[in-house]
Amino acid sequence: MPIALVTGASSGLGAEFARQLAARGADLVLVARDRGALEALAEPLRARHGVDVEVLVADLVDSAGLDAVAARVADPARPVGILVNNAGFGLPLAFEQNTVADEERHLDLHVRATMRLSHAALGAMLPRGRGRILNVASVAAFLPRGTYCAVKAWVVSFSRWANATYAPRGVTVTAVCPGFTHTDFHARMGLAPGREGIPGPMWLDAADVVREALRDAARGRAVSIPSLRYKALIAAARILPTPLVARLAATGR
Repeated sequence: MPIALVTGASSGLGAEFARQLAARGADLVLVARDRGALEALAEPLRARHGVDVEVLVADLVDSAGLDAVAARVADPARPVGILVNNAGFGLPLAFEQNTVADEERHLDLHVRATMRLSHAALGAMLPRGRGRILNVASVAAFLPRGTYCAVKAWVVSFSRWANATYAPRGVTVTAVCPGFTHTDFHARMGLAPGREGIPGPMWLDAADVVREALRDAARGRAVSIPSLRYKALIAAARILPTPLVARLAATGR
């Protein structure tokens, strides 16, 4: 297994990507802002799977932090063969009430950091003729639902184009598009299963999301949408009137 670098690895889907990749024998580079949380994840992975786990503390919204992670991705002496762009956060849907500073950080993390690290990865992977990039997006990318939808739509569009362009040269790019998932991402925004109109069956298990994402990436798919229920939801959203879809998409946070 190649070295895998995972951003936003301290919790949620990022931590689950780290666990499943380590179980497959991949050495890891774990990136997040919280050193304590990263070390708490890294130690049992080293002990259980016998893999090397490097901890890289960085804030991807900060230029110096992003530079450091991009340099690690591009390091030819310790080649990264799998990049998981997972770091992210959500904002309230009321765009006009959010601060511009928060919206800019949101845009920088989801778009600028994903673009920059993907660029660094491609520069290192293409000469070797192999590599995988997984960009964590969301089913929100297919719905009219605030700026979170907008940034995730960029991730999906970019991944589709990049996969078509670079897969023939050995590097696949996959946008991972889960729906509501049992992680602390939604909990940090005060949303839990059964609240605010999101029924229990619409919630996914993080382990299932990551397992399917890794399988789809191995198959070279440009987009991974875990679960049939969300595939059906996206298909319906494409044919329903936009105002109706916008009202339905406003459910939850």
